[in-house]
Amino acid sequence: MKPYKVILLLIAIIGLAFTFKKERPTLYIIGDSTVKNGDGTGKNGQMGWGTMIDVYFDTTKIAVRNHAIGGRSSRTFITEGRWDKILQTLKKGDFVMMQFGHNDGSPLDDTARARGTIKGIGEDSVEIYNPIRKMKETVHSYGWYMRRFINEAKDKGAIPIICSPIPRYGFKDGKISRDSYATWSRELAEQTSTFFIPLNEKIVVQYESMDTIKVKSFFPADHTHTNKEGAILNATKVVEGIKELKKCGLKKYLL
Repeated sequence: MKPYKVILLLIAIIGLAFTFKKERPTLYIIGDSTVKNGDGTGKNGQMGWGTMIDVYFDTTKIAVRNHAIGGRSSRTFITEGRWDKILQTLKKGDFVMMQFGHNDGSPLDDTARARGTIKGIGEDSVEIYNPIRKMKETVHSYGWYMRRFINEAKDKGAIPIICSPIPRYGFKDGKISRDSYATWSRELAEQTSTFFIPLNEKIVVQYESMDTIKVKSFFPADHTHTNKEGAILNATKVVEGIKELKKCGLKKYLL
């Protein structure tokens, strides 16, 4: 073999080896039970959209990690150390998709969960005694905690994406009420120049175009948690939203 051909072959081999060694980016998903319900298997008849989302991605090129957990708010996902654990492995080029709001409207200091946040996206704060953690705690606004996710993801070189929370079931005169957290999440995205998927609005529009009995069938237990069929619908709306994001590299990993 001629010398130049040997060199070209070596370059090709090195390039191929580099391709195999290059670490895939990861899509981290964080949220509450509407994103991952229970252990994610749906054995209780309920399922979150994050459980169904990986089938829409080429997982040979991107890893999908659903770290959402039921019962958590933007506040308790942080105070329980769950966000810090993600930060340990979060790297440049990864994505963080977040959906919180369903539990943020809970009381700040009740003896059951103490998971609420101050309404809105301001810099408000209040000091409370947390009966669950048995300590004083400074509680901030929904926006404050969400900004922490956003800013710390960006500091790592990762790309944050905000999803407004899925709507709860409940028709009135053929319409479903828009959630305040949907508004605040949009305002937050605009404030921080963060990618935003109007998931709440997308699903509301879909529900309002359907038979109310069919929509009701998505909610077997209550007005918040969907079954598998509802989770699939919601996941398709997330994918639709990803495709609409201009200049967001996540879309190139979709099948």
